[in-house]
Amino acid sequence: MRFVIVTGLSGAGKTEATRSLEDLGYFCVDNLPPKLIPKFAEACNNGSVEKVAIVTDIRGGVFFDDLFESLLYLKNNDFKYEILFLESSDEVLVKRFKEARRSHPLAPNSRVLTGISEERNKLREVKDRADQIIDTSKYKIRDLREKINELYGSAEEPDKELSITVLSFGFKYGIPVDSDLVFDVRFIPNPFYIPELKAFSGSDEPVRKYVLEQKETEGFLEKLMDMLRFLIPNYTQEGKRQLIVSIGCTGGRHRSVAIANELYDLLSKEGYKTGIEHRDISEDVNRGAKKL
Repeated sequence: MRFVIVTGLSGAGKTEATRSLEDLGYFCVDNLPPKLIPKFAEACNNGSVEKVAIVTDIRGGVFFDDLFESLLYLKNNDFKYEILFLESSDEVLVKRFKEARRSHPLAPNSRVLTGISEERNKLREVKDRADQIIDTSKYKIRDLREKINELYGSAEEPDKELSITVLSFGFKYGIPVDSDLVFDVRFIPNPFYIPELKAFSGSDEPVRKYVLEQKETEGFLEKLMDMLRFLIPNYTQEGKRQLIVSIGCTGGRHRSVAIANELYDLLSKEGYKTGIEHRDISEDVNRGAKKL
């Protein structure tokens, strides 16, 4: 079991570091009182958890003083652990607190710089024991993610692979709230109004063939793929791990399904990690059955 203790200065990036560890498959717990670390380590060691990260810092108040006692317990009982310490310059930390309009936890009614100085003194010994120290003064979010991936990822886990979900939907049932990109394909002729196609869905060959043979469809897919080829590397560079591309038509059964299926095939053939979902493909059928 890999057991990482994340600590450091307030405002130095512990939250973002923890999110990056979660993306790497770590079971993460924030603001765990240090006195509970031994019990938590034992529970994880007896279970099937392989990677654990806990965040503990001066938010715990007087409880933080128990950290060294807990670390000694882990050492005496052969629990292997690593300490990741995040820090930043005074100037950058003050700027971050001002931008977030937050007070420092050690100086709620005083100057932020006063709290930062006090916190540095309290954490000096922890920093001396750290296995990894990351100074985030000049880091953007993506830089910190890359550093965490470098230090705590594994060869089996691609640290930059973007997972793409192509999602078809019907506008009359609402736009999916988790969409990153939404495309309206209601400009394409609707198979719903062709009696021999109405009963089928976009996953059935008659509708699929009809939709893909439209001149509007060919141009749309060509331009959409060009845009995605441009966007995907840039999303990846920014550290994005999941992209949801939503394709919508009126009811989410014919045009959007056929085009989503085709887009899924095109992305898969180009080597992208892609999945597909059809949110509303059965909505009209189910509602019609209820009326009967």
